[in-house]
Amino acid sequence: MMNPSRKALRRAGPSALLRAWFACALLLMAGAAVAGGLEAVSPSVLRTRYAALGPELANNQFNGPLHLDSVETSQQSEGDIYAVVDYPFATVSNALNSPEHWCDVLILHLNTKYCRAKTTGAATQLDLRVGKKFDQPVADASELVFAYRAVTVTPEYFDIELDAPSGPFGTSDYRILLEAVSIEGGHTFLHLGYAFGYGAVSHMALQAYLATVGRGKVGFTTLGVPQVGSQPTYIGGMRGLVERNTMRYYLAIDAYLGALSAPPANQLEKRLQSWFAATEKYPRQLHEMDRTAYLEMKRSEYRRQQSSP
Repeated sequence: MMNPSRKALRRAGPSALLRAWFACALLLMAGAAVAGGLEAVSPSVLRTRYAALGPELANNQFNGPLHLDSVETSQQSEGDIYAVVDYPFATVSNALNSPEHWCDVLILHLNTKYCRAKTTGAATQLDLRVGKKFDQPVADASELVFAYRAVTVTPEYFDIELDAPSGPFGTSDYRILLEAVSIEGGHTFLHLGYAFGYGAVSHMALQAYLATVGRGKVGFTTLGVPQVGSQPTYIGGMRGLVERNTMRYYLAIDAYLGALSAPPANQLEKRLQSWFAATEKYPRQLHEMDRTAYLEMKRSEYRRQQSSP
């Protein structure tokens, strides 16, 4: 049966059809802006979110104070993690309100091959290269350049945002958002958001990856209620992909914070060891290589990152 609105358009004649088509085209072209929902909130709203998540933070599949959400539209995928970290707010803020420190965080991710912070006038950017899960020349990796902004930094709240207009394989609108607020007990409640967009061509490329190399990879969201004695079924596809990467970035932040207590000369090794150990708690989602291969790859990439001009 024809939709009543379509009947009405046909009765209205060709000019109405043309106007409707043009309006749809404008919406499609503006799709990235329409779909995007990753925005910072106020300190009070973030504390309200902390209170609302209280029961789940106390009892969840992660066995720790962590909540993960994801959403997928036709043009964007987004992952969000809310977590309590056992560090005073001042420690977290001082550590992550620095573009150079962000490079030390981002290099922990398997696919980050290089990161260098650059400041020109009032603008700061993080020049990343992302590639495969082995040590490869920087020239062979894909460019991903983030604009770095410390939007708000106060004694009890901060909002750090990283945005990249374009990425590998035609992907676009990359966004990493980290906001945090002080909470009771000398702890910090943080929200990490990670999102990226895609058009028709890049979406097809991502689907091809998920059907081949990425086949069988899953995220953390469970589907349905598992029967007694059976393993849970996890979300796959684009939501699985964005959940895996959001978790990897969160674990990198946590590993960076945890290494601050070590002597400066030992902090890199502690970060690497901690990040790998944390990912291995979720082998179904995050295991990609053995410890020795990861450590050798990252030590080499870090040395290259430090020696590059």
